[in-house]
Amino acid sequence: MKALLVIDMQKISFTPRTPRFDAASVVKRINVLSDCFRASGDPVIFIQHDGTKEGICIPETEEWELLDSLKVASGDWKVPKSANDAFYKTDLKARLMPLGIDELVITGCATDFCVDATVKSALVQDFNITVIADGHTTADRPYVEAKHVIAYYNWIWREMTPTQGRIEVTMLEDYLRDKASRQKLSVSL
Repeated sequence: MKALLVIDMQKISFTPRTPRFDAASVVKRINVLSDCFRASGDPVIFIQHDGTKEGICIPETEEWELLDSLKVASGDWKVPKSANDAFYKTDLKARLMPLGIDELVITGCATDFCVDATVKSALVQDFNITVIADGHTTADRPYVEAKHVIAYYNWIWREMTPTQGRIEVTMLEDYLRDKASRQKLSVSL
C-alpha cells in the first residue's frame, strides 16, 4: 500500500518575500495527485512544520496554515513536525505501519531541506520511494537558482543507492501514465 506525503506547503513559505519556483504549477500537480490517491483509497498526508522553537510558524497561526490553493479533504491526515525530517519525533511511521504502507510518494517544499531530509529518512527506513520530480519546489539560494537546486536534487535522488526499498524520481505525467497501465494490467489479469 502507498501514501502521498505533501511536505510543508504552508503559507509561511509562499509569500512575496519568499517566492518559490513554479509554485502555482506545483500546487496544481499536487492537487491532481492528491485526487488520484483519494480515489484509490490511499492516504494523503499533509506534513506541517511547527516552528514553535524558532518562534515562527506556530500551530494554528496563519503562517502555519496550508496554502488555500491546496485541495485538502476531511479524511486527509495532518502530521506536525519540528525538524526537517517528517519522521523525526513524529507519529508518522507509527501511523503508516499498521496500514501496511511501504511506499511513499513524496512532494512538497523545500526541495533542499524538508523534502530531501524526509526522502533520505524514508530511504533508510526501507520504504519504497517515488519522488515526483515536478512536484516539489524551493526558493533561489545563494549562488544557485531554484530551478537548478530542484534539478540537482532530482539527480541526487536518482543516483542514491537504495536500502531494502527502491527510490525512483519521475515526472507527474509519467507517474500517472505508469499507474494507469499497471491498473489496466491488473484488471485484465
